[in-house]
Formats: sequence, structure tokens, C-alpha cells
Amino acid sequence: MGKPTGFMEYTRELPADRSPIERLSDWKEIHLHMPEDKLRTQGSRCMDCGVPFCHTGTMISGMASGCPINNLIPEWNDLIYRGLWRDALDRLHKTNNFPEFTGRVCPAPCEGSCVLGMNNPPVTIKNIEVSIIDKGWDEGWVVPNPPARRTGKKVAIIGSGPAGLSAAAQLNSAGHTVTVFERADRPGGLLMYGIPNMKLDKNEVVLRRISLLEDEGIKFVCNTNIGTDLSTEQLLKDFDSVVVCTGATKPRDLTIPGRELKGIHVAMEFLTANTQAVLDGGPRENFISAKNKNVVIIGGGDTGTDCVGTSLRHGCVSVCQLEFLPKPALTRQADNPWPEWPKTYKVDYGQEEAAAKFGHDPRIYTTTATHFEGDENGQVKAVHTVQVEWSKNENGQFVPKNIPGSEKIMPAELVLLAMGFLGPEQPLLDSLSLDRDARSNISAQHEKYTTNLPGVFAAGDCRRGQSLVVWAFNEGRGAARECDRYLMGNTNLP
Repeated sequence: MGKPTGFMEYTRELPADRSPIERLSDWKEIHLHMPEDKLRTQGSRCMDCGVPFCHTGTMISGMASGCPINNLIPEWNDLIYRGLWRDALDRLHKTNNFPEFTGRVCPAPCEGSCVLGMNNPPVTIKNIEVSIIDKGWDEGWVVPNPPARRTGKKVAIIGSGPAGLSAAAQLNSAGHTVTVFERADRPGGLLMYGIPNMKLDKNEVVLRRISLLEDEGIKFVCNTNIGTDLSTEQLLKDFDSVVVCTGATKPRDLTIPGRELKGIHVAMEFLTANTQAVLDGGPRENFISAKNKNVVIIGGGDTGTDCVGTSLRHGCVSVCQLEFLPKPALTRQADNPWPEWPKTYKVDYGQEEAAAKFGHDPRIYTTTATHFEGDENGQVKAVHTVQVEWSKNENGQFVPKNIPGSEKIMPAELVLLAMGFLGPEQPLLDSLSLDRDARSNISAQHEKYTTNLPGVFAAGDCRRGQSLVVWAFNEGRGAARECDRYLMGNTNLP
């Protein structure tokens, strides 16, 4: 490293965010930029640790440790410290097709496994990553790079989310003619409609990259549901190979009394309709508004946080978020050592905004809903809850038990279910007669991605289950490599 003692001389520093109250008035991204001199200082904190865990991308205790796409983090940290931004961008693009996405929405398992993080705040890897690519766009260094020749092979990608986009980019770079099919009205999948605009700007970030992919020769076909608008038989006839990247979009539901009441929605219905309204300049018929309503969000994680932030921007009267699990500890516990992902208490942007507006964190821990109460018109008006305690059963497993006397009634005209996803939707998989595993995901081995149907590959959440955007990039790139090998007999793709 250019400054081996930087980690001893400088403290971790992140750019300021826009103030919580200010940003509630719009849908613009919440983060501000950091001056170049401070970014170079932060790059110098990378400590020449000898065995960097930040780019290992391994699974430890069921969680990612290090970068799943093996970003060469120490290398571009050093390049930033030395002011070699163009070289840093080239190094970043060697492993990551879309660093402007991961630099904004990835939870940064790289920082959780940073060696410096053993006893100090880790290097600001995620912020340096997004700063590199943003400077690349600003300086005009990110330009279309179509392949020098075409192979004559045609590949169909089903789904334009992160796995589909990374597979398309890699296969196109190998010279294949790539068509991406998307059932929604805009490409991007989860990146377009699963993540709100204030976290990932659709026009200035997502569609900018998709436009560049189009300039490189990739064709996007939207409003097309494979198996309905285009038969799977015709698809297999028209293309030499197919990569299925449909995601895990079947939501986990909450089948308790009152679920049929109006005003209870799965989170993606709410978030998708909202992003459509932002992009269209006004709401469609399916728009779900939180304005002047008491909002109860059931479930935590990123999706729950996005529902909090969106509800606040609508002008809700109140918002609370029910968390089934206990409140995490402030620091790593003995059973959660480095380099595991740190299971510690964090305040994300939505909770920060709720605290600024209402004076408290909206999360209520170890609490579950028991039933919904409606009014005479069939509209939800309250959520009945109970607190739970976690204890070990006779098999040594932690299980929840309701605490008698802890029941409460919470007013709610809008309830949002943000409890994760069960797997991919099945009709397309049925139509293709694809084998599935015990969790209803497409059966395809990791690093091989081959299905039971020759020439058909599967990658991303539809193969591995609900996961991180960066894992989808890992899988999309891997499936592209194996697809290229299938088409050409060998491959140069990483």
C-alpha cells in the first residue's frame, strides 16, 4: 500500500447524508459526495493486511463473508490513495459489471470481513467503490464497448434484474447476440421496482446503464411474459441457449384472521406502484397511498426499511415496524466473531427518517401480529399483536412463545407485509419442465448453473433463493461463463 500506516493515522469517515427531514420532501438519492482528498485519505486506511478477507466471498454461518464477486478491493483502494482514478475504475470493472448498483444498495459484506474491522472501524469500501464509478461516469470514461465480432449464437435472458443484466453483459462481451425479456414495463427487475428511487435513482443510474448496454448491442423486450406472451416452445426454437433469471418473487404471506381485509398488501405491491408513480409523474390505478394513514409494517430487513421511507414520503400519520426477532446487540457477540457478517444493531435511512419525524425508532422487537381487525366496510383498522420470548426447546433450538398479558391493539389503515420471499413463481418453470429443489428453486448446481434442459441455465434468486444483489451478479456472471462454454466448447469469460 502507498501508505502502510494510514490505518493508524486516520479514522473512518463517511460522506454526510442529506438531512432526514429535508429528504422526506422528494425522491432524490439521500447520499452526498465526499471531496476527493478525503476519499484518498480513506483509501489509505486499507492496511496491506497480507491476507485480505474483504474479497473472499465465502459463506460462513450461512452469511456472506467478503465480496461474492471477489472485487479486488485492496488494489483499487491503493490506486485511489495515489490518485489513479482511471486505473481504479479499470480494476473495479474487472470483477463488477455494475459498481454503481452495488456501491449504493449492497450491505457491504466486504466491510464486515475487513481485517481492520477486527478492532477498529473498517475501511469505507462501499463508499470508495461508488465514488470510483460515479467519477468514471462524470469524466466520460464509461462508454459503450461492443464486441469486435459476433459469434452468430443467440441467447435469451428471462428477467432483467441483477442476475439477468450481469449475464447479458458478459454474454454480449463474448460476441453472442443477447435478447433480454422482461414482463414489466421497464427493464431492471428488482433494481427498477424493488428498490425505491431515494436509494437507487432509476433515470440517472439504472436506465443510464441499461442505455449503455443497448448501445453495446443488447436488446431489451419489455411487457413480455414468457409462457404467455411468447411460448416457451417458440423461445427454445428461436434461441441457441436460454438463461433463466426470474428472481424469487413469490412473497411470504401472513395467513392470520382478517388477512382478506382491504388495505393489507405485500410490500412489493406498494413499492412497485410507488416507483411507477415517481417515474410516470403521477399514480396509476394500482397506486397504494400511505397518506394520512397509520401504517404497520410486518417484517424487517431492507424491504421493511424501504416501506418505512416510502410511507413517510407519502405523509403517513404514523409508522411502526414489527420485528419478530430480538433487538440485535450493539457490538459483536462471542458467537458472531470476525470475519462473519456482524449481526449488530443498525439504524438505516428509513428508521433515521422516522426518528427525525416522530421522535423514535419505528421498530418494535419480539412482536408478532395475531389477527387483523376491520371496520364495517371490510377495511383494516387495527393490528392485534403479542410479544414473544425466545427460548430453547427440548432439541436445543430457539423457538418463540407468546407472552400472556402482552397483547396490544395498534391502529392501522395500511398494513404492509415485508417478510421475505418463498422462491420463484412456478408457471414459467412448469412450462419449461425444469426440475426444482426442495425449496421450489430451480435445480442447478452452483458454478455450473445447468438445468435438466440442455442449453437452459438458471442463475440468481430463482436458483439460490432470496439473496443479495451482489450474489445475483456473481451468479449471472457464472451462468454466462457456462453458457458461453456450452455454445462455443470453451470460454474466456471469468
